[in-house]
Amino acid sequence: MNNAYHSIVESVKENVAHYFGRSFKEIISLPLSGSNRYYFRVVLTDQTLIATFNEDIAENEAFFYLADFFTKQGFKVPAIVHIFNNRKLYLQQDLGDTTLFQLLKQEQSISPIIKQYYYQALTDLLLFQFSAKNGLDFSRCYPVEAFDNQAIQWDLNYFKYMFLKLVHVPFDEKKLEQDFQLLIQMASKAENSYFMFRDFQSRNIMVHNQQLFYIDFQGGRRGSVYYDVASLLFDAKAELPFSFRNELVEYYLSQLSKHIKIDTEQALQQYYLFVFIRILQALGAYGYRGIFEQKEHFLKSFGTAFANLNYLFVHSTIQQKLPYLSSIIASQFENPALIGSSIASSKKLTLTITSFSYKNGYPVDSSGNGGGFVFDCRALPNPGKIEHLKHYTGQDTPVKEYMEPFDEVKKFISAAQHLVESSIKKYIERDFEHLMVNFGCTGGQHRSVYCAETLAKRIREKFDIKIVVIHTNQQNWELK
Repeated sequence: MNNAYHSIVESVKENVAHYFGRSFKEIISLPLSGSNRYYFRVVLTDQTLIATFNEDIAENEAFFYLADFFTKQGFKVPAIVHIFNNRKLYLQQDLGDTTLFQLLKQEQSISPIIKQYYYQALTDLLLFQFSAKNGLDFSRCYPVEAFDNQAIQWDLNYFKYMFLKLVHVPFDEKKLEQDFQLLIQMASKAENSYFMFRDFQSRNIMVHNQQLFYIDFQGGRRGSVYYDVASLLFDAKAELPFSFRNELVEYYLSQLSKHIKIDTEQALQQYYLFVFIRILQALGAYGYRGIFEQKEHFLKSFGTAFANLNYLFVHSTIQQKLPYLSSIIASQFENPALIGSSIASSKKLTLTITSFSYKNGYPVDSSGNGGGFVFDCRALPNPGKIEHLKHYTGQDTPVKEYMEPFDEVKKFISAAQHLVESSIKKYIERDFEHLMVNFGCTGGQHRSVYCAETLAKRIREKFDIKIVVIHTNQQNWELK
């Protein structure tokens, strides 16, 4: 854990403890998001709350204003419980940990409940969008008050420099800029007097007590109604079936027509236009996060984004109206560096990953091959020394959330992963049958278990082999 993050954690804990006094029990760091905000679960005697710390006061002020405005409209947003004097720290209602995205992945199909939630999200979205007519002051928005021509240009530049440049896509600057300007001109024809979330997608929709709540709207501003629909239905990670997307947009347009007069075919083409703009912005984000920052899970979204664009080119007029821009994007659809080649597989190879306690000695290799890796986790931060964590294991969320922010933990697991993956590739080439990897710590309950589970998860994502995880000291775990 770096010093800056440690200081933030201690400051948040001190302020929250002082505010609540005796009712304060503990504070738990939540996983870091893609933003610069830090989240914590505050445990009190009779309830839990979410503490948020953000250095950007201007962004916080926009959130405070919008949250208050939406609450007065009766919309489902987290209630703000308290704002501390520095305006950097605030407390919100705890809506739990379940998002619409998580439910979608758990169901693995468009079940009746998933369908119901998506229809509800679009119904609620219309209420948010048309709330602009009720006196919403867009000058309070952050970082700008509108998704106008300039804001679209910023997104297109983001796509150019964070995707095209980083991927080394050759392009004619003049032709590209001409298509950019034409795209902006086309988008400007859509009325933009409505509230636009900017990031209305399934990971920002919480499911709490079987109701939908909406978060992460601090970047909201004035814009077109179609941008948020595009964000929700063409989110690369959600991977909704195209037939379901078509059903949803048809429903949305039918409901929109009750508010304003629309030409359905023209509205559909405007919607596709904002789908295109949204995906270009997302490609910039994947390039920045995945290629520049080397965050591997962002790289996995390129394939789905390209599938979305391919569908868009077939079902809209974008490819005909923006031929040059479309062509340089399509040139990357088969780029193996972005969409990945087929993962290495072996029907023979078994990877056994163990956690163990050094008190009990090294695990025995039952395969008879001997050898393998042994990684010593005892230099890593120890959750077993933290009072509220010592009765958990490395499989449990509180321990994972404690371990994940530490840079030394990330580097340790990444180094182990690199070595193990190199061996896996060679073992597959040479038709070997077994590889053993062991993680050891003092008690065999926290650090070694966390590392073993994390490595297993990463290997499963990259190799089609049999993986067996064994926690050798499980019978001695100190649980509640």
